[in-house]
Amino acid sequence: MPYRITDSCTYCGACEHECPVSAITPGEECYDIDETICIDCFGFHEEAACVLVCPVDCIIKC
Repeated sequence: MPYRITDSCTYCGACEHECPVSAITPGEECYDIDETICIDCFGFHEEAACVLVCPVDCIIKC
């Protein structure tokens, strides 16, 4: 199940480098997750890496 970044994103960039499939990219005001690419870190991590590193808990499941 893919994830989405809410508008409470502080644009810190912590999540971008954690994504094993490069589904996270900088947007105009916050980072974006391409929901067609996101694989919930399946096969890479036990939990979604982006969620674990987000300092403001703005990444949610779709």
